[in-house]
Amino acid sequence: MKFHNYDIVFQEIPDEVTLAINITHCPNGCEGCHSPHLQQDVGEELTTLVIDALLAKYGDDITCFCFMGGDRDVIELERLATYVRQHSDLKIGWYSGRNEMPPHPALFDFVKLGPYMADKGSLKSRTTNQRLYRRNGNEWEDITAMFWK
Repeated sequence: MKFHNYDIVFQEIPDEVTLAINITHCPNGCEGCHSPHLQQDVGEELTTLVIDALLAKYGDDITCFCFMGGDRDVIELERLATYVRQHSDLKIGWYSGRNEMPPHPALFDFVKLGPYMADKGSLKSRTTNQRLYRRNGNEWEDITAMFWK
């Protein structure tokens, strides 16, 4: 699994300071994708050593670690999420273009589901097909409305 870049963001996960890792080689091919370069098989390998370096650099400044993509290799994504869980107290998010929860959803505190559909808009649109869920114990709460102003 490779990544293109990362950034500290404040809008992807409500009420969290999030280190968002942009995973490449996205298989979804959403029409109107805002980041078509992430569909290419490019970037640096996302390894536990890279994660260690990011946690050392930003660990005290962030509250959430979010994988932006990774739909092509969910097993590897879950392995890396497990690693983050074992080596930090951060919340963990996954922005997926899939329509279903990952095989092991308890690894995540937040999961965004749904492909981007230009006619329905992004999470900020009241007509979006996409949904952001927050785990509350064994239940998932749809918090998409937090994006609507």
